[in-house]
Amino acid sequence: MHARRRPAFLLTLVLGLAAGNACAAPPVLMVSIDGLRAGDVIEAKQRGLELPALSAFLREGTYATGVTGVTPTVTYPSHTTLVTGVAPALHGIYSNYAFDPTWKNDAGWNWYAQDIRVGTLWQAVRDKGGKTASLMWPVSVGAPVDYNLPELWRSGTEDDRKLLRAVSTPGLLDEAGKDLGTYPQVKSYTAEDDAQRARYAAWIWQHKHPQLLTLHLNSLDSTEHNYGPGSTQAKAVLTSLDKVIGELRHDVLQSDPQAVVVIVSDHGFAPVQHDINLFQPFVEAGLITLSKPTSVNPYAHPQVTDWQATPWPNGGSYAVVLHHPEDTAVQARVRALLDKLAADPRLGIERILDAKQIAADGGNPQASFYIGLKPGYESADTPLAALVSAPHELGTHGYLRQHPEMNATFLVAGPGVPAGKSLGQIDMRDIAPTVAKLLDVSLPQATGKPLF
Repeated sequence: MHARRRPAFLLTLVLGLAAGNACAAPPVLMVSIDGLRAGDVIEAKQRGLELPALSAFLREGTYATGVTGVTPTVTYPSHTTLVTGVAPALHGIYSNYAFDPTWKNDAGWNWYAQDIRVGTLWQAVRDKGGKTASLMWPVSVGAPVDYNLPELWRSGTEDDRKLLRAVSTPGLLDEAGKDLGTYPQVKSYTAEDDAQRARYAAWIWQHKHPQLLTLHLNSLDSTEHNYGPGSTQAKAVLTSLDKVIGELRHDVLQSDPQAVVVIVSDHGFAPVQHDINLFQPFVEAGLITLSKPTSVNPYAHPQVTDWQATPWPNGGSYAVVLHHPEDTAVQARVRALLDKLAADPRLGIERILDAKQIAADGGNPQASFYIGLKPGYESADTPLAALVSAPHELGTHGYLRQHPEMNATFLVAGPGVPAGKSLGQIDMRDIAPTVAKLLDVSLPQATGKPLF
């Protein structure tokens, strides 16, 4: 290179690098407040809520007046849609619970990322050379995450801490714990637990500098289940979480003023008055066969010894799975049983979907039928419960996604995000493509579209 050309070349190089840096995608923090109803932020004042941190997104960023979720409107399918941009029929997480027709899986949940059948935001960021972090995100055990503290439990005892350590990024709990103290027990859902998880998220953000960090906060959902949506207890927890969000956003922006903060939820909530156990009529119809009591232990719970069709509960709905879906005789028996149950006003059955309607709704392709309950009715907490009983909790979700009570939340603020903009009602499948666009990564299998 000639000496006289070198200054011009260097100037061009510096300007090119500066332009590249200016166009670099900002890092994104995505926080899920489990069970946050859209109206609790949009109509905070009318509902007697003071939520300065969350309400700030309405002025400073872009928001949806409601998010239409997935069927069923429960945590694990919804959170998987939030990081993939597709419905459960495509991503493969059809319920919180793993399918267990013989009742042998000890109420195991769909914890494992290997069961997600499409690409995720985490993988998209990693493919482009970025680092990722995640705390308590559903279906994240073994996910392609650099700094991962996933959601996984078994007993709720201290042994679960050992389990979490075994599936988390090696050394992360110890390294952060030196500065922050003990990480909360996974199966503990108080507002203070969520505040401590948020502190861990801020620490990881500041010390590990991920391009994407996903955080799941669960105390509001737990409180709404126990006391009902809009209860005094739920309002108190949401007020506490607003403070958590304010502090976390401050810490993130202090570390990187160009960061984009996204607040989402997985579903809304409805109050409950009745428990409905649809296992019982399937047993009585001979579609599920249970073991008989024995002289060795006449008080042992019966086990499933055979099944032709079984309900799969999801809060405000049931999937119905046939052992042999091609068996037209069993299909007809099940359809007749469902029609009979739907005619019983005590059971609160609003709608029965067939396989074609389930597919149109993006729901569980394993199910031959889907039972949508009316709000106020929920699936019983045990397959051995009475047909109709008092509710085991005062609030739930899991209803068909069209119910307005199930509207979830979407708020976003940061560089490149319009201020004070309402998107109206959106589809949950559009959120992951929107975040992908902010991150300048690709989600080619997403069926949703970027929102702005």
